[in-house]
Amino acid sequence: MRFIAAALVLLFHSAQQSPFSSEQASKVLESVFGQGGWTGVGFFFILSGFVLTWSARPTDTVRRFWRRRIAKVYPNHLATFLLALAILVALGQGIGGWETVINLFLFQAWFPQLDIEVSVNPVAWSLSCEMLFYLLFPLVLRLVDRIPANRLWHCFCGLAIAIGLMPVIAWSLPTSPAFLNSPVPASQWEFWFVYALPPVRMLDFLMGIVLARIVQHGRWIGLRLGPASVLAAAAYVASGQAAQAGAWTFTLTAAMAVPLGLLVAAGAHADVAGGRSLLRSRSMLWLGNVSFGFYMIHYIALTEVRRLLGGQSQTWGIAGGTAFLVLAFATTLLGGWLLYRFVEEPAMRRWGGGRSRPPGSQVPVRAPLAPETVAAAPSSITTP
Repeated sequence: MRFIAAALVLLFHSAQQSPFSSEQASKVLESVFGQGGWTGVGFFFILSGFVLTWSARPTDTVRRFWRRRIAKVYPNHLATFLLALAILVALGQGIGGWETVINLFLFQAWFPQLDIEVSVNPVAWSLSCEMLFYLLFPLVLRLVDRIPANRLWHCFCGLAIAIGLMPVIAWSLPTSPAFLNSPVPASQWEFWFVYALPPVRMLDFLMGIVLARIVQHGRWIGLRLGPASVLAAAAYVASGQAAQAGAWTFTLTAAMAVPLGLLVAAGAHADVAGGRSLLRSRSMLWLGNVSFGFYMIHYIALTEVRRLLGGQSQTWGIAGGTAFLVLAFATTLLGGWLLYRFVEEPAMRRWGGGRSRPPGSQVPVRAPLAPETVAAAPSSITTP
């Protein structure tokens, strides 16, 4: 599931670059994948909260937890940061100033200027949000574990409402500066607040935490993975239509949050039930393994492949544009594997306490927890 989300983000950025000379083909690509970036990132944030809660270790400490998360995330960030920086230098664009330092230490999402958020390796802004999630997770998990099992769905609904209110709150923000040379119907402040600001995006992360506890407490509503996938796909299509109708800021996060959350929980519940799924195949688990590296390097690969083939102004017919997309996808997949094999795995062995495991083992299949067992259990992450 994580790889599918990463592929959606790549195709979203591909649509933004309009590789086809045919205006009609470009419109089709945009209409199909124009929501892919917002959807993929929202999925990552919800999944992150779910997975960390599902796999929390009763004997863990805050210090070990933080060390594992940094070992998992930062090496890939540093590798792609240096690669992007080297390309900028080679192209004579310089290394920038304090924006580069902010990107290096993953603080870029805290600034409402788009040129800071997407500096160096543009996709790294999402890790800036993840750093806040990891910092607060031990405390947040303790608080969520105090919520009675019969109130968890109330909490989920409250989070869904809160996510839906964020675009409304954003209306009160300054209407300038606007995006330069862009048809985006929102100011940079609105976009930053709804989509990139870490405390706001933590609502998605919290939704994942609550859903994990709902499934573990045996209070899942019984929605199966197939219908949950159909619901998410329908919401995706509806989001695209809503964006065209003028509700653009709502489609960034609010429109997909609940369907994506239900999809993640339905997938975990299917694992608990032992159901068969294509997503459990060896090839899909391998793709899940390399998905983080795939995500981190995809924008660099997409941009550089196109530059080598003629530059950003180069466009192709249907066959040529499709071949470009296939080549960019293959290059990204190779880069994702190289990062996983030679950066992520060694870092996890050295600092993370073991081998970087496939998604299937990071989210162990387990029976739902009895409410009385959870209530009596110690906090999932202890103090150092």
